[in-house]
Amino acid sequence: MKIVKVEPIPVSYPEPNDHDAIRHLCLVKITTDDGLVGWGESITQFKEASHATAAIIRGFAEETLLGADPLHNDRLYHRMKDQMWWYGYEGGIASYAVSAVDIALWDLKGKALGVSVLDLLGGPVHDRLPAIASSHAHHRSISAMAEEASEWLSTGLQGMKVGFGKRGDAHLGFEHDRDVEYVRVMRETIGSDKMLMLDLGIRIKWDVTTAVERTRAFDEYGIDWIEEPLGAWDPEGYANLRGKTVTRIAYGEREWTLEGFERILRTGTVDVIGCDPGRAEGITGFKRLTERVEFYRRQANAHAWSSAIVSAASLAVSFSSSACKLFEFKPLRNPMQHELVAVPFEHHDGWVHPPTGPGLGIEVIEEVVDRYRA
Repeated sequence: MKIVKVEPIPVSYPEPNDHDAIRHLCLVKITTDDGLVGWGESITQFKEASHATAAIIRGFAEETLLGADPLHNDRLYHRMKDQMWWYGYEGGIASYAVSAVDIALWDLKGKALGVSVLDLLGGPVHDRLPAIASSHAHHRSISAMAEEASEWLSTGLQGMKVGFGKRGDAHLGFEHDRDVEYVRVMRETIGSDKMLMLDLGIRIKWDVTTAVERTRAFDEYGIDWIEEPLGAWDPEGYANLRGKTVTRIAYGEREWTLEGFERILRTGTVDVIGCDPGRAEGITGFKRLTERVEFYRRQANAHAWSSAIVSAASLAVSFSSSACKLFEFKPLRNPMQHELVAVPFEHHDGWVHPPTGPGLGIEVIEEVVDRYRA
């Protein structure tokens, strides 16, 4: 079996969970000489990044992938890493390209062997995982946002992660009193038995003093973690924050490589480390990370906030690792989750179960891919 075609496909789609913003992905379709197809994805998020990623994937195809046996996916992963030594070995656009191709190769390998990617990774270590809602705060009214979250959780979802500093009128992350009131109302509305996490977006620029004051105020309401309160990298600041608060700290989703994640883990300042296989070198990268997280006795969490392809990859790795404790779902229906595949991923009474079927276990609907081509 040999790879005969590698097609990068930038797509653009409206995301209702992000105030209907137009978001961008770069999908990849890899076809073999016997007609098998594997699908991968990178969460490029911006139009220029999608097209740059597509160009690098075409380069990988010419130099490394075409004519190769996709069953040797580990060898191909390392060959791609060797190829990008000059323009992105430590991360960047090149890692997006590796991510998309790597996921597609795992999908192909599972289909060729008639087994799931989860089985290729060693099989499940969990029977099921708690499912939580993950969305952005949009409304001006705090009570309206809390009631909306309560409606989402009424389906059985076991908690809520909410993005601060996002599009819309919520204006969360900028005023101490408003932020604390939001957390108070949310906790009162959803109850003490539901998880509550806060995820600070790129627009939030807290200094260490602000982060300590705000998180101490949140501590009273028992939030489960606060994500990126000091951005992607501030080891001294995070050590200060950790020493003065009780809420768990999460960050890491903006890392590209295992080396970057290892740098964070060594600081001892992270409790929950986020990873997006559509950014951090695919299934291979995410699986390698979970092994290190297990070593450090921390929690890993999939940042699966794009299409059903990355959701499938994230589920496979999450179920294969004891470091993963839950799984996030977008609460509002959206094109890349509910239109892209024949059977969308859903929770059942607040639980998600191991993925089944060969490869990623999804059937991508190519008419939908064509509809959203950039």
